[in-house]
Amino acid sequence: MLTALSLDRLSFHELSMRRRVLLSQLPFSVTTVVLVLGVWVAHAPLRGDLQLHLATALTLVLTALCVLVPWDRLPDGAFLAVPVLDFVPLTLLREATLGWVTGVGIMAAFPVVWLAGSGRLPRAAAPLGFLLTLAMVWVPLLVPSRPLTVQMVTAPLLIPFMLLSIGITVQVLSNSMERQNAELTAKDAQLRRLLAVTARRERLLQTVMDAVDVGVLAIDEDGHDVLMNRRQRRIHQLSLPEGMSDGAEADLLIYADAEGTPLLPEERVAARAVRGESFSDVLVWAGRAPAQRVLSVSARVMRDDDGRPEGSVLSFNDVTELVAALQAKDDFLAGVSHELRTPLTSIRGYTELLAMDDGLPGHVRSGLEVIERNADQLLVLVEDLLGTASSALEPQLVSADLVQVVEQSVAAAGPKAAAGGVDLHVEVPRRLVLECDPVRLGQVLDNLLSNAIKYSPSGGPVTVSVTPAGRAVQIRVADRGMGMRPQDAEDVFGRFFRSPNARMSTIPGLGLGLAVAREIVERHGGSIRCESALGEGTVFTVVLPLAGPGSAGAGPREALQRHG
Repeated sequence: MLTALSLDRLSFHELSMRRRVLLSQLPFSVTTVVLVLGVWVAHAPLRGDLQLHLATALTLVLTALCVLVPWDRLPDGAFLAVPVLDFVPLTLLREATLGWVTGVGIMAAFPVVWLAGSGRLPRAAAPLGFLLTLAMVWVPLLVPSRPLTVQMVTAPLLIPFMLLSIGITVQVLSNSMERQNAELTAKDAQLRRLLAVTARRERLLQTVMDAVDVGVLAIDEDGHDVLMNRRQRRIHQLSLPEGMSDGAEADLLIYADAEGTPLLPEERVAARAVRGESFSDVLVWAGRAPAQRVLSVSARVMRDDDGRPEGSVLSFNDVTELVAALQAKDDFLAGVSHELRTPLTSIRGYTELLAMDDGLPGHVRSGLEVIERNADQLLVLVEDLLGTASSALEPQLVSADLVQVVEQSVAAAGPKAAAGGVDLHVEVPRRLVLECDPVRLGQVLDNLLSNAIKYSPSGGPVTVSVTPAGRAVQIRVADRGMGMRPQDAEDVFGRFFRSPNARMSTIPGLGLGLAVAREIVERHGGSIRCESALGEGTVFTVVLPLAGPGSAGAGPREALQRHG
């Protein structure tokens, strides 16, 4: 009711103390004025009644005090003097209208409810209201000189007890509401603290994300953007078509290569992330030349406590300069290799022609053999350089017998093995056909056999085995040579890498053969790995799908797990 009196503009507790006191007094004051006006109109004999005039005046004075007194400056609860004093005009009004108007005493409910609902007297409000109401009906009995009777004393007791019940009810409800308000206030304070902490963490997260030089994008399970850092916003703007200030992911200019090959919607990195894929270092080209950038994209799926996906986080690393540098390096290596191969081919050709002369002195022929041997070594290195720097390693697939390819490589390595005291052992089935490039696979086997023989300076066995592995085939080349540290075996397929043990030896090498071998194997859809221990030898394992690259057969990793 008090909130309604404020025209629902503000909650009662949001008003100033002066307004709250006035609104609490208004129900009693308005009812008193209405009652007095009714009596004045309907009961002419009461117009000159002094008690009626005093009751009206006191009510108006108390109402004026509600407005004039600065209650917020007085001690807490001082305003309760108003409902207590309301019983004075109420007593006068009841006595003046007694016999003319019934039920005036019920108006004591206004100050009683005010006392009980104020919350300032949690336990004493209802008893105080009862005593004040009792005084309202008993005090006038003491004024006249007529003798008191039991009937006169007990007749008006119904009103005090009724108001006691009302006061207790209001007090209980008020106390309950106060407790609820206290709990709500505490929870509100706690919520505000949590919101402040959350806001601070969000600012910290955004600041950290803006500080990194990598684009970061968080999306929900439906692909909608949740969080994007400043770097990613620049990448997003770069990828928009000309004339568009903003757009969805489907509008972005994202390509599969520098030639502008468009990516299908389902192949885009965001679409793959929405499907729940996690991936690393996927290259995409964003925007159009000359502002086009090359991005390395990685994605990880976010999951809730129950393991259900609830979005993904993608990182976009600008690798434009790195890709350009790698391309420049490949172009340089290819150019140098071409330039070196031509004179080396001429040198070797002329040494062969000179060696055909039967009349050459022994020391000249010996020198020619040195020249020819070193020219051959240089030519092998140049071929390796050229192979790593071009697309010449792309396999030309045919159906070929892998056993025949292996036997040819073993036969070619026989003389070198015999010269080094190495025994070659071959363990192969009678026939094993697969889709492959036999020339390139032969190059891989030649390289693995050459290394096995070269790094077995004390001789010993070298074993080549071919084993079917489901829908794949496994090739193993094992030696018992000098070996290398396990940590070096992880890097052995890198370009120009040579283990410390190999560098300290007098064995020549540039560290490109295994890089070429891995490139060839991976272009066949297979994999290659190295296991080695210092002083115990090395084992190279190659796994190839029987049906060729991109087949639905068992993948190389699966085969390695089964037969590794």
